[in-house]
Amino acid sequence: MNHVQQLQQIYPPGEARALYRMVMEMRFGLSQTDLMLGKDTLLSANDSKELENIIQRLIQKEPVQYILGQTEFLGHIFRVTPNVLIPRPETAELVKWILEIVSPKCRSSYRLLDVGTGSGCIAITLALEGFPVTAMDISTEALKIAQENANSLHAKVDFMCEDILHPLPTNEKWKLIVSNPPYICENEMGEMDDNVLLHEPHLALFVPDEDPLLFYRVIANFAQSHLSPCGMLFFETNRIYGNKVVNMLLEKGFTEVELRQDQFDNPRFVKCVLR
Repeated sequence: MNHVQQLQQIYPPGEARALYRMVMEMRFGLSQTDLMLGKDTLLSANDSKELENIIQRLIQKEPVQYILGQTEFLGHIFRVTPNVLIPRPETAELVKWILEIVSPKCRSSYRLLDVGTGSGCIAITLALEGFPVTAMDISTEALKIAQENANSLHAKVDFMCEDILHPLPTNEKWKLIVSNPPYICENEMGEMDDNVLLHEPHLALFVPDEDPLLFYRVIANFAQSHLSPCGMLFFETNRIYGNKVVNMLLEKGFTEVELRQDQFDNPRFVKCVLR
């Protein structure tokens, strides 16, 4: 049984092949053409042993991004460990929306705050696109990874360790605040794949069942005091609660509230403006 067949016992065929190609390219430097030529059968003894170890970890549902220690996000390679969430394609859509709205010539004047930065994928990508960026996270371990990513990608981001649920007093103002906060309710655990539930940081994933809008409400309150006039607030949301986030923002007096769907037609992103 070859390695792809081993993976197909756990993963759908297409996913198994994609995982194998990713491992061979990112860890062993073999392209799709190399695989077609059978060069994966010519690995050294040490590489073959490492590959077998990787396959076994994948069979145990460990995310390939953690195994490889990196992932791609909007054309940049980010280091990831179990201390940070793996960046998702949906989050890339959120970043693209911001880039659509703020033209390149205006970005240097848009001071931006990323709340709950994790790996730094949002903050660093936007910094590389010309925004002056500050990023906060409650996790010192996550901030170490984010700083490493900023250094490796030559991005200037001011990181700070802070709990948005209990923020320190500040007179800082930002023109744009963005957040992909914890938004999965604890009662949704049973629907989640083991590769997420058993390996990704729960601190960055889950919110209490009794208060699913906790982080959205707190960040919206923070934004009311710390956005510049006509400043914008962007969220990635749980598809179940997108409309509730919209209603909450309207009740708080935000204007131009817009709910946008992701590539899978789920209500996923919210934008609004401080009146």
